[in-house]
Amino acid sequence: MMMSLDETVLTERTLEARTKEDTPLENLLIAAGAMGLVLIASVISVEAGISVAIIEILLGVTAGNFLGLHTTPWMDFLASFASIVLTFLAGAEVDPKLLRTEFKSSILLGGLSFALPFALALLFALFVLGWTARAAQIAGIALSTTSLAVVYAVLVETGLTETRIGKIIMAATFVTDFGTALALALLFITPGWELIAFVAVSLVLLLLVPRLAPWFFKRYGDRVIEPEIKLIFFVLLVLMLFAEFGASHAVLPAFIFGLTMARVLEQYRTQQRRLRVVAFALLTPFFFLKSGFNVSLTAVAANLPAVLSLLAVKLAAKGIGVFPLARRYVPQDATFTTLLMSTGLTFGTISSLYGLNAGIIDQAQFSVLITVVILSAVVPTFIAQRFFQPTPPPEFGGVE
Repeated sequence: MMMSLDETVLTERTLEARTKEDTPLENLLIAAGAMGLVLIASVISVEAGISVAIIEILLGVTAGNFLGLHTTPWMDFLASFASIVLTFLAGAEVDPKLLRTEFKSSILLGGLSFALPFALALLFALFVLGWTARAAQIAGIALSTTSLAVVYAVLVETGLTETRIGKIIMAATFVTDFGTALALALLFITPGWELIAFVAVSLVLLLLVPRLAPWFFKRYGDRVIEPEIKLIFFVLLVLMLFAEFGASHAVLPAFIFGLTMARVLEQYRTQQRRLRVVAFALLTPFFFLKSGFNVSLTAVAANLPAVLSLLAVKLAAKGIGVFPLARRYVPQDATFTTLLMSTGLTFGTISSLYGLNAGIIDQAQFSVLITVVILSAVVPTFIAQRFFQPTPPPEFGGVE
């Protein structure tokens, strides 16, 4: 049975965090506590051989439910920016030549990875859980995603970004998330001039910056002040600004921006490695910690049947849609591919929050969806790394 509004601890904690203005001392306490968790997560990740993203999410759940830590406006911003930086880096890792060669496999894998979970989750929420049609559509969108942030973090940590399997997974993930974003836009978002402005600015930046980047990198590059990284950050922040203005999200243009910058960054590997260091040392930990903060164990316990059933629907749908094709295109790593493409985080969270803010789903439904989304980031990734991890290339030595 769905929990009532006044029972939703997650909502109370989230609203309190949003409305309360923390003092400088409280902000420093939260920052120190969060960075301590990030350090612990790194140590556990190395010792256990599990992606640090998963450890950070789990520690975020623990800290949010038992230690009283909560998200803050500055953490919200860092987390949002981190997701965009990760998406850009993932796009930059995709080899355009391989993408053209593997276009069919990427489209088929990514397309079914979106379509089947979307349909099955929608039908399950509508006919089994008894949600309204629009709420069921939000459920279908939220559970159809594959987390590009989680996928990229795992592939970087395991040295698979330069391999064929890694590039295919990232390309297929982009197709899945494109389907998710398109479905959200077609079903719920009314186009306006703000959205048109966002699309126009994105197109200008995507066409102009990659053409100017080779000159800029050559003229101002290889300096300790890193103008190249600042240029990339500036473009990503502008995309985020106009996405917010247009009531959209910058994930897709950020990935395409990474694709268009791939050839430039291939010639400037040092800058790309430094950008990774900045992202993984400072930005992404807050993204994954904040995801854990969003989970209320009280809400999970109250809605456990709905949470477990929707998680099972998503994982089963991803398996049915992805595994047969993965057996055809990447037979040695079919299970690993299927599990990674079963993850969800960024777009699942975005879709759930959109549904809540628009009044399409209530607080209890939001609690269910956000918990399933985060569990889908943790469970398949853990299984994939523990039991089906491909052998990394011999030269792999970690993130430099």
